[in-house]
Amino acid sequence: MAPLLQLVLQWFQDQQAENTLFLPVTLSLFIISLFFLFRFIRVDKRNLPPSPPKLPIIGNFHQLGTLPHRTLRDLANKYGPLMLLDLGSAPTLVVSSPEMAEEITKTHDLVFANRPATKGAKTLLYNCTDVGFASYGEYWRAVRKICVVELLSAKRVQSFDVVRKEEIRVLMEKITHSVGDTVNLTELLLNLANNLISRVAFGKKYDEEDGTSRLGHLTRDVLTLMGTFSVGDYFPLFSWVDGLTGLTGRMRKTFRDMDAFFDQVIEDHLSNNGANYADHETVVDILLRAQNDKTLNITLARDNIKAIVLDLFVAGTDTVSVVVEWAMVELMKNPEMMKKAQEEVRRVVGNKSNVEEDDTHHMDYLKCIIKEILRLHPPVPLLVPRESSEDTNVAGYHVPAKTRVFVNAWAIQRDPKSWPNPEEFIPERFNNNPIDYRGQDFEYLPFGSGRRGCPGMQFGLIASEFLLANLLFWFDWDFPAGSNKENLDTSDAFGLTVYKKNPTYLVPRLH
Repeated sequence: MAPLLQLVLQWFQDQQAENTLFLPVTLSLFIISLFFLFRFIRVDKRNLPPSPPKLPIIGNFHQLGTLPHRTLRDLANKYGPLMLLDLGSAPTLVVSSPEMAEEITKTHDLVFANRPATKGAKTLLYNCTDVGFASYGEYWRAVRKICVVELLSAKRVQSFDVVRKEEIRVLMEKITHSVGDTVNLTELLLNLANNLISRVAFGKKYDEEDGTSRLGHLTRDVLTLMGTFSVGDYFPLFSWVDGLTGLTGRMRKTFRDMDAFFDQVIEDHLSNNGANYADHETVVDILLRAQNDKTLNITLARDNIKAIVLDLFVAGTDTVSVVVEWAMVELMKNPEMMKKAQEEVRRVVGNKSNVEEDDTHHMDYLKCIIKEILRLHPPVPLLVPRESSEDTNVAGYHVPAKTRVFVNAWAIQRDPKSWPNPEEFIPERFNNNPIDYRGQDFEYLPFGSGRRGCPGMQFGLIASEFLLANLLFWFDWDFPAGSNKENLDTSDAFGLTVYKKNPTYLVPRLH
């Protein structure tokens, strides 16, 4: 034994001689391992929610998989609709039933009104000063009021109708030029959404040389990075690993590019360069005006304006482009439903030369399609995470302060107790069904519920319905050669939002 110990000590001395950080790093890892081992073996006498078996140090991370909304649904079927996971430094509560969702977003809404300050939100969203990730408090209440009353009110959303009409007309013309050819529907819809929101927010489009949206590329990077796993979010002592993997560098570069872009936009408006290219008061105009509002209890800095505008882009592009893409995919898989939807749209439009936005009010089946898409494919399947501000009791279980909470809307909306044949696309289930998007029906939560529910749902829904109506009115759609409804790819990819993993290619034909 003595020679073996001597060899080990000699090896440590050699490593320390070659690298002065070897000993402190090794000791740190040893101490941290002991800490997590203690956490693993200790007995917690509090009545915590059920939890799957966990491993030392990594806890339940190994059980998440690449599509957590799906694996968490499977775990909830075994361990219950209120399930506690050990994911590093913070306990994580997973909610998977309408009853438990009501407990979190209504009964105990105030306790769970906070957001965890993740690395992505702090780095990319101006230290969490946007609406979505801001801590619950006076600042959040003030900026949310600006959004609800000034930016996203029914009257304000209606004032953007000219922009919606013009941008959708441009897209229809672009598709018309490609009739008979294969088009990348994913790219077309994403560019449309980015152009639409650019004009609403800035009064004009900021395009790259290839004609794609400049902010669209940055927004896509933000969505990807916000959904990327950060070691530091769950193991703060190992946050330096994010630097080694390149995540920190990618976030900082994206932030610098985005920040420079927003500075250019704001300077355009302050210097009145944007005075003549908008036919409506833009989002930036409204926020700059709010800076001088003496009734606000907060100071609205330039960075706060940037964060709020970025929120609009991140939420708006996905609600419009992802929802309409999934609608087209499901209709292509179900040609009889495609025919029924087209017949309704064309009957309502009649002999008019164009689809009018008001026409969608009379398209009941189209509205059922959008509702069913949001049930099957909610853009944010785990909703935006919440965090408890204090110890509390939920359904008889103790939930500690600083517990992260994921409401698995994807699982709730596919629960056979609430939805017959939940895995099937059946728009008719919403015929004469009073369930809506506003978060009062806890079996249907595509936009969340309670204080932290999405304030901009109406903006995305109006644009989605109008866009889908135009696609169905003007064109019949075929599969490219070698593709059909049986082999149509419907796999999804997980991030901050869940989108279709591979682009959708279709062939438009003029009706």
